[in-house]
Amino acid sequence: MNPMTQNISPRRRRGIEEEEEDYRPRDPGAGAVMRVIVPLQGVVQGRGGVVLGSVIPCALFYLLQLYLRRHRSSSQTRPPQPGSSQAETHPPPSPQRALSRSPSRPAFVSSRAAHVLGDSPYYLGWKAYQDDPYDAVDNPEGVIQMGLSENQLSLDLIDDWLKSHPEASSFGGADDMSLSIRGIAGYQDYYGMPDLRTAMADFMGDVMKARFDSSRIILTAGATAAVEMLGFCLAEPGNAFLVPSPYYPGFDRDLNARAGVELVPVPCRSTDNFNVTITALERAFNQTKKKGVAVRALLISNPSNPVGNTLDSNMLTMLLVFAREKNIHLICDEVYAGSVYGSPEFTSIANVLESGEFDKSRVHIIYGASKDLGLPGLRVGVLYSYSDKIMKAAQKLARFCSVSSQTQRLLIALLSDAEFIQKYMNENRRRLGERFNVLSEGLKNAGITCTKSNGGLFCWVAMPNFMPFFSQKGENILWENLLKEAKISVTPGSVCHCIEHGWFRVCFATLNGHDTLVALQRFQKFCENYKRTSQE
Repeated sequence: MNPMTQNISPRRRRGIEEEEEDYRPRDPGAGAVMRVIVPLQGVVQGRGGVVLGSVIPCALFYLLQLYLRRHRSSSQTRPPQPGSSQAETHPPPSPQRALSRSPSRPAFVSSRAAHVLGDSPYYLGWKAYQDDPYDAVDNPEGVIQMGLSENQLSLDLIDDWLKSHPEASSFGGADDMSLSIRGIAGYQDYYGMPDLRTAMADFMGDVMKARFDSSRIILTAGATAAVEMLGFCLAEPGNAFLVPSPYYPGFDRDLNARAGVELVPVPCRSTDNFNVTITALERAFNQTKKKGVAVRALLISNPSNPVGNTLDSNMLTMLLVFAREKNIHLICDEVYAGSVYGSPEFTSIANVLESGEFDKSRVHIIYGASKDLGLPGLRVGVLYSYSDKIMKAAQKLARFCSVSSQTQRLLIALLSDAEFIQKYMNENRRRLGERFNVLSEGLKNAGITCTKSNGGLFCWVAMPNFMPFFSQKGENILWENLLKEAKISVTPGSVCHCIEHGWFRVCFATLNGHDTLVALQRFQKFCENYKRTSQE
């Protein structure tokens, strides 16, 4: 009995119960709710019972609807069982259809990667050669590569040595042989095997006429890695290196792509045979400092690339003094040290350091096996630093650019043969000088002037008379005409940051004697055609 009707007359009580029966929901679930609410209204008198009787049913009804909705949605998304009628009539959507509904957006690429995507004529000429390489028999009308500084003039000497020393390039033999599997399969020092660092120090000493400590040699996968390593160690991103121009165009990518070093060209002019002056260095240093950019190093090439001239001891001494006064480092790229074929002889910065009181800790030397030995494919570079801090940091960084054990074992055997190395270096210098004379004389006959040089694998030539107009655009047009009409790939001076228009680097050590004559014939024909059309 409802407590609220306990004291009411039986007739009135029956009326109330009939009213409750009329308003009682017929839904069993709702009835269960009311069975909870009605006693509650009897317990809580007055307004409290009314409020609870209104709010609680609504809340319970909402929860019930939420439960039924979730139950219904989960049952609809449950995959049909194999063999059921639902599986037969409603197959799941295909992966192709689901994929097509997804928006197609490019995946993220870092700004650092985008920064290195662009190519200059230095690399575009290389690509043109790869797409249409000249061959005297198979493709005589193809592109002749004279934009790549690679020495193939003396590879026959290396080939003969390998044939007479098969153990140096073989995996077979006893375990104590240098190229046995036990000798190359294990981990080695990232910065080079001790035996190769010792052999390289002796070789560099013979070439540069100076003493080198093998403990300071860091071997890297090519000289490029050694240059980048110095950029990482000597400068913060955004700092600058001064570089006398024209300079090797690869320096831009080597030092800026990942290390973030800005290169500041120091203009050198033809009136000085493109030798750097202290006045130009002072001007470049002060202008860079006014821009709020910190200068951390001076980077030079000796012999110069692309000019091919060498720096004497007096100039090297002045550069050392300049570096000390400005409190910056001095980096000397000497990868062509053994490729000096004329007078004056090569002088290394290491030789100058031994002759006076200088702060050696700010001096670093770059070398490698690519140019003098003609072995760029082996990827062997050398960083020699007089700084203990830089040396220790480079030893750790070498793990990212180590030389393979097989390559190191091969070079140990090659460099340890002192008699062969001496013979090779002498003959290689003779061949380089001979080829330079042939090329420079042939270009002169075609009306092209070569600057005076005594080292490297290239001629630095002036062709302003063959430009449609005297500007960088005119130089680019001439470069394109040489590539498309004469089918000759050379390096324009603009990519070397040459301040004077119309200069080009022409490399000669990739061609044999016959191919050199073919290239000269193409130059001759190109120049004659230009003179004839310009007169019409």
